[in-house]
Amino acid sequence: MADPQHRPALATLIDASGERWPGDVAKMIDTTRRLKDARHVAVMPDVHLANGFCVGTVLATSRLLYPTAVGGDIGCGMLAMAFNASAQQVGEHVAHRLLCVLPTLVPANRHPDGRLAEFNPRQRLSAPKLQRVLQRDGRVQLGTLGRGNHFLELQRDTQDDRLWLMVHTGSRGLGQAVSTHHLRQPDGSSHGRPYVDAYSDAGRGYLRDLGIARAYARLNRIRIAQATTHALHALIGARPDPASIIHTDHNHVRREFVEGRWLYVHRKGAAPAHAGRVTVVPGSMAAPSFHVIGKGDTPSLCSCAHGAGRRLDRTTARRVVSTNDLNRQMAGVWFSSQAASRLTDEAPAAYKDIRRVMKRQGRQVRILRELEPVLNYKGF
Repeated sequence: MADPQHRPALATLIDASGERWPGDVAKMIDTTRRLKDARHVAVMPDVHLANGFCVGTVLATSRLLYPTAVGGDIGCGMLAMAFNASAQQVGEHVAHRLLCVLPTLVPANRHPDGRLAEFNPRQRLSAPKLQRVLQRDGRVQLGTLGRGNHFLELQRDTQDDRLWLMVHTGSRGLGQAVSTHHLRQPDGSSHGRPYVDAYSDAGRGYLRDLGIARAYARLNRIRIAQATTHALHALIGARPDPASIIHTDHNHVRREFVEGRWLYVHRKGAAPAHAGRVTVVPGSMAAPSFHVIGKGDTPSLCSCAHGAGRRLDRTTARRVVSTNDLNRQMAGVWFSSQAASRLTDEAPAAYKDIRRVMKRQGRQVRILRELEPVLNYKGF
């Protein structure tokens, strides 16, 4: 096994962002390169500042695991699925009905009766308090969307007008609890970033808990898609195409074979883009999204952008984007306009240009299809 004490002075850095980083982003990326056991760092085109690590950063190590390089929403990811229906069938009446029923079918925070509690992992979480979180919060949060940048969107394939569903959410309170627990019980710290050794009891516990949180997040997206499918069938008779499903996550750490050796690849807001793998790159609430196929670009650690990436932080967006601004930016897309005052931090203007992001990752992925938003639902 590799010894993290014997490493290059700086990890190899691959920049796929294509532009000059702001000073705070550059400083955080430089810190990431200097972490103990850092072997490779790849920066995606949607990179932006976040706590501890930049979103849009991929870190490879030989044995040390950094929970902040994954983040609290472990397993957060995307599910996309097509229907045997045209996007034109989602007109004003259907959109209004959907926006009325979705808060009940897919709540932001919890199902009052916990009727969707069907998650039974084979292993128990590493600590009793985490098991209690799963039994208490996990029971009522399965099938819920969350808030912030999580969303449910109906989309139109620009080539054939086919109706698609896209769901973006993660492991809810469970993932945050797992991350917090392991950050408080590290094996050590480098540049203020706690780590656990993958071969210690703490490291094995983190990997097991992370796997459970990822499985929960995956089932969460499936339950949301099922609830939406039932609503669409009742309203327009649409049926899903199981063969079309794309399902991936972008907050995780996995052991992968990189340039002749096994490394732990941490992705925080970066989607896997191994050769032949199909993934989803969403835009903002009013911008197009893309289905892409990976090219297996090793220098970027077989990864790509997970979305457009924030241009404005939430505080700034709330200050500079008004409700009227949001309504103008959302022209042509059905959404809960009565909640506009609570969604200004998610306005399209708060995000980077998704087309510019896509142009900068041509080495990493090939575009399969482009989809335009028809209806966007966010929890609030």
